[in-house]
Amino acid sequence: MFESLSDRLGEIFTRLRKRGALSESDVAAALREVRVALLEADVALPVVKSLIEAVHKDATGVEVLGSVSPAQMVVKVVHDRLVAMLGAESAALNVAAAPPAAVLMVGLQGSGKTTTSAKIALKLTKEQGKKVLMAGLDMRRPAAQEQLRVLGEQAGIATLPVMAGQLPIDIARRAMEAARLQAFDIVILDTAGRQHVDDGLMDEAAAIRDAVMPAETLLVADALTGQDAVNLAAAFKARLDITGVVLTRIDGDARGGAALSIRAVAGCPIKLLGTGEKLDALEGFHPERLASRILGMGDVVSLVEKAAETIEEEEAARIEAKLMKGRFDLDDLALQLGQMRRMGGMEGVMALLPGVGKAKRQMAEAAMDDGMLRRQVAIIQSMTAGERKNAKLLSGSRKRRVAAGSGTSVQDVNRLLKQYKQLSGMVKKVGKLGKKGIMRHGLPGMSGLPHMPMAQGRARH
Repeated sequence: MFESLSDRLGEIFTRLRKRGALSESDVAAALREVRVALLEADVALPVVKSLIEAVHKDATGVEVLGSVSPAQMVVKVVHDRLVAMLGAESAALNVAAAPPAAVLMVGLQGSGKTTTSAKIALKLTKEQGKKVLMAGLDMRRPAAQEQLRVLGEQAGIATLPVMAGQLPIDIARRAMEAARLQAFDIVILDTAGRQHVDDGLMDEAAAIRDAVMPAETLLVADALTGQDAVNLAAAFKARLDITGVVLTRIDGDARGGAALSIRAVAGCPIKLLGTGEKLDALEGFHPERLASRILGMGDVVSLVEKAAETIEEEEAARIEAKLMKGRFDLDDLALQLGQMRRMGGMEGVMALLPGVGKAKRQMAEAAMDDGMLRRQVAIIQSMTAGERKNAKLLSGSRKRRVAAGSGTSVQDVNRLLKQYKQLSGMVKKVGKLGKKGIMRHGLPGMSGLPHMPMAQGRARH
């Protein structure tokens, strides 16, 4: 998501930087291109007009600081205005009501309400230690309640037992009473959807809302629908006074206009982003981080957070101790490769780094993808324990055995060993710097890859 918009804006600002001193006409010409890029990304026209007017006013009236170029000031102004348009501050889920707090999930059919309900339940359980009950209120879609039950089993979340013949509002009341009796903190109510917005859908959702008085009423909208998602949010805001939006499928080939327009057009914040099909593929919405990603500045904060989440403290301590001694074997390389996969693979990591468009093109040219990570892990796993500890043991016949065992070629094995040799040399240099050097530089990445902050999983900065 946003890749094409990010590339377009990156090209515009690169041309600006090459011009050195900027005239007002230079800024105006660049902003015309920014306007076209935003419109092509499906951002709502009123939002684009407001943004461009504000940027033009700020960019031509601001005093350029001595330490930055005029082009850098324009980028900063666009960044700040994007952040303001997206909501400036992150809007977290508000479940601080007296338990059990209800979270009402609304939206159209096929938007991902049921899966998102389970994702939110899992997130609240893992991150806040909440005891969550899920209840399916969708009586129209076949097996909707069964789908929620199965997702609950996968996530380890309790679901309300199904009773045939009950109306949605009765199920909601039964869920709240069961939660009170069993000391649940939160009840997530997965309502029915329709193919389109109609009075029946709104009336049913409003009746359930009035019966349970939810702490949050969340609209689940598909990012791939573009401006339809914005119009949907405006319609639900007008009738149900929704408290926030969850945008799903932002990992798809969406142009991003919905995310940039919902706050301004519908007047309600985006609170969460669905980033994939897995139950843990749900992220908080951070306006400043998203603006940085759109402008090609990357999202290093999210990258470090992901690294911290995916590496165990004891493992980080063990690796740090080895690095201090300048040691690094193939088992350590396998650990690093595995960490990259848990962080979303090559694409997931690269999407958070500055210059994403250029980096992805370099990855494609070098045939770097998640398949390469899997092959390299398979190669290492096909070695003996002794070979992983001492790569010098890998003679020609041993390489052929490893290649056959991992389903790869001897060339693939040699390529991995070459990367490992480069890494070993870097680690020896880092080890000589001591602990401060490790914390400052992290673990150097493979040839052409980003430096991965393995030791930093224990100490964020």
